[in-house]
Amino acid sequence: MGPVRSEIMWQAVLDAVEVAGVSREEPLDVLDVGGGTGGDAVRLAALGHRVTVVDPSPDALAALARRGAEAGLPREAVTGVLGDTSDLASLQASADLVLCHGVLEHVDDLDAALAAIVTTCRPDALVSVVVAGRHAAAIARALAGDFDAAQSLATVPADGWDRRRHGPRRFAPDEVAALLGRHGLTPRLVQGLRVFSDLVPSAVVDTEAGARERLFALERLVRADPGLIAVSGGLQTVARLDLI
Repeated sequence: MGPVRSEIMWQAVLDAVEVAGVSREEPLDVLDVGGGTGGDAVRLAALGHRVTVVDPSPDALAALARRGAEAGLPREAVTGVLGDTSDLASLQASADLVLCHGVLEHVDDLDAALAAIVTTCRPDALVSVVVAGRHAAAIARALAGDFDAAQSLATVPADGWDRRRHGPRRFAPDEVAALLGRHGLTPRLVQGLRVFSDLVPSAVVDTEAGARERLFALERLVRADPGLIAVSGGLQTVARLDLI
């Protein structure tokens, strides 16, 4: 098993694919927004899915192409598109599943980003959103003795976030649900990611025999607990587009 955090984030991708593929036997067309160098995309393509990565970094997309070639994938299995959420209109109605993991923390306009993502969705498509949890960040700041930052994180809503002042945006679970709801996205899976792994010292995980596997199993066990979701380092919602 690789680093616990990486495995947790990959499992979040697999969970989204499982929800999206419940009624499908054929491969999925997956859009990975902000997919970078394709760590997830190449693994998904190796499972037989068709993946398009949209990312604003030419270097990342070049690395994506190299990674796909090294994995022995056909060129059409993974496609790189230079751009960000504002460039998604050219991909209208092409995706069965959209991965938006670690993106909404950095966009200027949350509603504009979600509206653009929805344009890429086929009927009944799934959108998997993973964002950083605000309560977990507040706890981490308080434990580090930065009580002013903890107060800001605990009280500033995602919609009123100033990224220049507070850094990347952080979310509470109800804010994610409200944002998705405004764009016709109904949650099918809600879970916490990195409930404990962000708090456990790496020395414990790296030196104690079997600790990494036990920690990963613990994360899987508690990921759906509503009380623990609220204080998770990452918040995942997989939502279905309900066309009106």
